Amino acid sequence: MFVWIDGIKYLAEQGETALQLALRNNIDIPHFCYHEDLPLDANCRTCLVEDAASQQILTACTLVVTDGLKLLSQQSDRVKRLRKMNMELLLAGHKKHCNKCLNKLACATADKMQAYGVSGDKFERDNQALRAVHKLANAAEFEPQLCIDCNKCVEICEQTGIGFLRLTGKGSKTRIDYNKNPQVDCIYCGQCTVHCPVGAIREQSHLSAVEEALKDKNRVVIVQTAPSVRASIGEEFAIPHGSNLIGKLCSAYRMLGFDKIFDVNMGADITTVVEAWELIERIQNNGILPMFTSCCPGWVKYVEFYHPELIGNLTTARSPQIHSGMAYKTWWAEKQGLDPKNIVVVSTMPCTSKKYEASNESLQVNGLSPVDYVLTTRELASLIKKHNIDFANLTPSEIDSYGEHSGAAAIYGASGGVMESALRTAYDFISGESLQKIEFTAVRGMQGIKKAQIQMGDLILKVAVVATMKNVEIILKELQENPKAYDYIEVMACLGGCIGGGGQPIPSTEALIAQRTKELYSIDRQKKVRKAHLNPVVQDFFKYLKSLPEHKRQQILHRNYHKKGKFE
Repeated sequence: MFVWIDGIKYLAEQGETALQLALRNNIDIPHFCYHEDLPLDANCRTCLVEDAASQQILTACTLVVTDGLKLLSQQSDRVKRLRKMNMELLLAGHKKHCNKCLNKLACATADKMQAYGVSGDKFERDNQALRAVHKLANAAEFEPQLCIDCNKCVEICEQTGIGFLRLTGKGSKTRIDYNKNPQVDCIYCGQCTVHCPVGAIREQSHLSAVEEALKDKNRVVIVQTAPSVRASIGEEFAIPHGSNLIGKLCSAYRMLGFDKIFDVNMGADITTVVEAWELIERIQNNGILPMFTSCCPGWVKYVEFYHPELIGNLTTARSPQIHSGMAYKTWWAEKQGLDPKNIVVVSTMPCTSKKYEASNESLQVNGLSPVDYVLTTRELASLIKKHNIDFANLTPSEIDSYGEHSGAAAIYGASGGVMESALRTAYDFISGESLQKIEFTAVRGMQGIKKAQIQMGDLILKVAVVATMKNVEIILKELQENPKAYDYIEVMACLGGCIGGGGQPIPSTEALIAQRTKELYSIDRQKKVRKAHLNPVVQDFFKYLKSLPEHKRQQILHRNYHKKGKFE
């Protein structure tokens, strides 16, 4: 069927809304509260269109098109007047904020305001409570004054199984607030930040601190890139989705002034080896099973707050950014003759909870934090744009030596990737043979729960891969009924894994996450070394560890957990 928008004919799909048709054809209809993976609310009232026949003003997000429908958007003065009025009411107080903020979302909001002639100055709210910025640990922050009450943060918080954010009040007094129940707490996954259309909930910025470190000539500033960032950063620069841009990132890092460009993937290889050994040890010595992964700080917080009885099930292996960060402040620093106190490690991450993790003092070794600052993918893009770097046209360059990694590390960003990486290494360790068919496709995919039985020599390993806490509760209920249902379980707080993390470019939809994920597996296939324990850099690191006392090795490779209260 065909639909006309502003006099131009478009082929429409059955059941498609006017907004979906517009987005698919790059037609500019402003919208804030629409997200293709969440319920339609029509709260913002900015996606207005006019039915040319009936002269009705309708919301494009809820209008299911019919054959022959003729709509007016830019050609309707009524629509433009009402749209501007609604946007001005929604974006009260945004103008001043947008002009000073590097946050990509806020800048996008400013762009929309400019494009539609919107001014937010005269509508600023006077309530002092609304002017406050509320911190969510060291991960995210909420500025009520900027909130447009679209409800997307509340919906995604419920959908992931937490319910920390909620709507309070009625009518004009409706506001976003946190759940006061002492049994409900935030896990800092940041899904609220990646679903907020106006930057009212956003990551806590480390941009200023990183720029100050880069100016300090007495410091050696290292940057290390998470697996997912290379597959998603291009979305901030109109580069096709799912492109591997690590080469351009390396060039951008050098232009920004970083002294060394390394890789969180190297840390992922360390994590794989440590976790594989621990899994084998637990299986062979009747240890606590199932063993859960611990790479996701949001999941770790969930265990420590909601299910402290499972602390013994978490692997004691540190996460990739923590492993590599401390490797560079010990092993690499010693090789270079550097004082670790003068080394600053910056991680670029698809995640907000990694900021929370980096601030965890219990992870320090010799009084030093493995990672000093964390930039989300969005923050990194803002930094590149601020320095007027033409990212899309950069000539790619290479990661510095000691940042090399295996293909197994690249897939850490995808749900099931941690599991698959560990299985590749564990198989070789258990069997004493080299695994030939190294792709465990049964643990791949976007499903919230994936289950498999893996043959490893004489052992049949029962595994599960879980994304979001709502799905975790399904698996935990199953374990209550059958404690031996699984041997090994990977858990990620975000759908799709880190590739769908709370620090990723906006929008972040299931369709986009699937495209990003394909690139991670493509990187893996292209690597000559595809098993973590065969990475020569990691082998050299473990050789160094053997020269250290046992307690020091434990400090660098392993961690502890403890029960946490609300807001800890």
